[in-house]
Amino acid sequence: MGTCSAYGPSGGLARRLNGGEGADLIVVDSKALDELIKQGKVVGGRTDVARTGIGIAVRKGAPKPDVSSPEALRRALLAAKSIAHTAPAGGGVTAAHVMGVFAKLGIAAEVAPKVKLAAGGPNGRVSVLVSSGEAEIGLQQVSELMSNPEVEVIGMLPAQLQQMTTYSAGVTTGARQVEPAKAFIRHLAAPEAIAIYKTKGLAL
Repeated sequence: MGTCSAYGPSGGLARRLNGGEGADLIVVDSKALDELIKQGKVVGGRTDVARTGIGIAVRKGAPKPDVSSPEALRRALLAAKSIAHTAPAGGGVTAAHVMGVFAKLGIAAEVAPKVKLAAGGPNGRVSVLVSSGEAEIGLQQVSELMSNPEVEVIGMLPAQLQQMTTYSAGVTTGARQVEPAKAFIRHLAAPEAIAIYKTKGLAL
């Protein structure tokens, strides 16, 4: 029997499962998984597998503005010609937070005209907007930014503005292959796997 996998923003994957799409297991942000457990779509007892924060990136070789403090980040965002982050409608977990960061920095109105929204999914990533030159600076989970060799991560959101996201795995209540799904989740949470995650901007 063949296997099939799907990749996308957490909110989008959760909506697909809620819409009746079949799956044996799901890996999404912990809040989305907890909600799926409450709705009876996923068996209780989630397994946390990775954790990541929001990073800031520019195109490889481009100037690297200082983003080490809220005030420095504010200056960098105001100076940028274009800024990329995920589209709220795409189901990503960072969009609302990034927009909240703009508001906290008091620059929401100023940056709104130069924001480029990434739809999410493999071909609609923030890093693609940055590497293609459509956006000068991008804000997204650092693991996603690090997956694109054409961009360079220049820092993380300052601690007081940061949002850490935990990704968790669970077996769906409609799973056809329960034991293989459980085995795969054990593999995802194994020390060997976690060691690899750390090199990709993910850690527990």
